[in-house]
Amino acid sequence: MTASQRELLESIAAHAVILAAVAFSLYPILWVVSLAFSGSTSLEAQVMPVPTDPTLDNIREVVGSTRTEVDGSQIWLFGRQLLNSIVVSIATAVVGVAIAIPTAYAFARFEFIGKRGGMRLLLATQMFPAVASAVPLFMILETLELLNTRTGLVLCYASTSIPFAVFQLRSAFEAIPTDLEEAAMVDGATRFQAFLRVVLPVARPAIAVTFLFAFMTAYNEFILAATLLNDERAFTLPVVLQRFIGEYDARWDLFAAGAIVVSLPVMLLFYQVQRHMVAGLGAGGVKG
Repeated sequence: MTASQRELLESIAAHAVILAAVAFSLYPILWVVSLAFSGSTSLEAQVMPVPTDPTLDNIREVVGSTRTEVDGSQIWLFGRQLLNSIVVSIATAVVGVAIAIPTAYAFARFEFIGKRGGMRLLLATQMFPAVASAVPLFMILETLELLNTRTGLVLCYASTSIPFAVFQLRSAFEAIPTDLEEAAMVDGATRFQAFLRVVLPVARPAIAVTFLFAFMTAYNEFILAATLLNDERAFTLPVVLQRFIGEYDARWDLFAAGAIVVSLPVMLLFYQVQRHMVAGLGAGGVKG
């Protein structure tokens, strides 16, 4: 066997493995799509998931859900719940990243008493599951009269996202050469100006990734939302999806339709953040 033939066989084998991995990953998604657009409410065993009696009724039922208020007026319930998730997730990501950026920069650049202990303490908070803090957070928010509110949920989510964001951004700031800041300060910039105009543009990809992770964590969180919210007008989308799976009945068709609709904002955000990640790779450098 010649070298070219061996390379061809290796290429074919590699592509076959990649295609098998892609098919393995996409197969559950195909089932979700099939259930969402199928007119049948029952799960049918089939090798290739294809919608039976294709219809958009499931999407319409999920998206078009309404609620009649005490005064007789109707509100678009799903729209309000979607707004709750987006507002809470964006606010969580903004608050978490805004607090984490200066904190992570201080841990990366300065020496102070308690630096190592403080970083270890932040990391230790990540070892506790969210369910362990559900009851204390419920009592705190009840005392502050913030139950069933977006503000209370943002406070809970932001407090849990900050340690991870600090750890993520600290590594990014440490990877940025100090020569860039020193060159800016030699040219007359203050340390804050060097941080703002040199360090932040270079760290933009890491900041974008951290923002995306904070957003997705808050957007997909279920335990605290289900514990702290009991008014369906204040529900976030994970709690809404859980309501389709009852103790004695499961509407998998509606669950699948809701899962597709719920995933759209995350995909849109990822697309937008991806552009900033690519743009930030070459920003903030110095001319040689």
